[in-house]
Amino acid sequence: MSMGAVGSPTQDVRGPRAPIADVAAQTALQAAFDEVSHELSLARTSGRMILSLPLESVDPQHLVRDRLTEDDEDMIALRDSVRARGQQMPIEVLDLGDGKYGLISGWRRLKALQALQKETSDPQFSVVQALVRQPDTAGDAYKAMVEENEIRANLSYYERARIAAKAAEQGAFPTARHAVRDLFASASRAKRSKINSFLVLYTAFDDALRFPAAITERQGLALVRRLSEETDAAPKIAAQLQKSPANTAEEEQDALSQLIASVQGPAQISRAPVPPTPPQKAVTVEARPGYMLLTGAGVDAALIRKIETLVSKHK
Repeated sequence: MSMGAVGSPTQDVRGPRAPIADVAAQTALQAAFDEVSHELSLARTSGRMILSLPLESVDPQHLVRDRLTEDDEDMIALRDSVRARGQQMPIEVLDLGDGKYGLISGWRRLKALQALQKETSDPQFSVVQALVRQPDTAGDAYKAMVEENEIRANLSYYERARIAAKAAEQGAFPTARHAVRDLFASASRAKRSKINSFLVLYTAFDDALRFPAAITERQGLALVRRLSEETDAAPKIAAQLQKSPANTAEEEQDALSQLIASVQGPAQISRAPVPPTPPQKAVTVEARPGYMLLTGAGVDAALIRKIETLVSKHK
């Protein structure tokens, strides 16, 4: 019996596909493509996708950097590591548009790649691995930079104070003290207090100092105390520093120590001693709307009674 009249077993007995089936298939394919594209775009903008960016597309000065100096030994070690194993951790950047990016964090990694690319011309060092961030404000961008360096770098108190002042000057925060509070929110109150003290030094001497990052905590706080004791001490010290600029950090530290000890003039020495004031019990107040906390040796039963009396009058 011949099967020729009935048809070949391999013949498609269903006939041609209906046009609506092709449309449905194309629609489903396009939907899947759009979903993947959306997820990739979301991963990129939310900082979950590592991008390979040309070195020249990243502006390292988009934010004022918090680091004033770089340790030669550390940079050599970092370059050797990148040379041997490549970039192990991405930098963070802000998309500025038109293929340009502003550096948020990873300044040392970017510098190491730039040095290696210049030294070797190897294409592998002409790109940088980066995560794109979208900080809501300039203040958030500064926070991201500071937080990474607080973890990875031993910044001096002067560098911390300087970046707070610079961020405020750029309009990221209302004042430098606001910047200290927000940029170093995870730091202890004592640490923030010291950074605020170094703000005084930045304001008074930034143009006169050549190696400010080398100022130690002890020396800096001693200098701040001297400035608080004599209102005209700052211009005297600044003038001496500019008159005889130091060639090394050690020279500048020695000069500062001498100036701290000698800035007080004869007129101040001859003043009659001021009678000592009775010691006052300290009370620290932390307050915000709906909340007040009093701490310190001065918080005693008498103070509590006074507060209760005042509160009862305002009920």
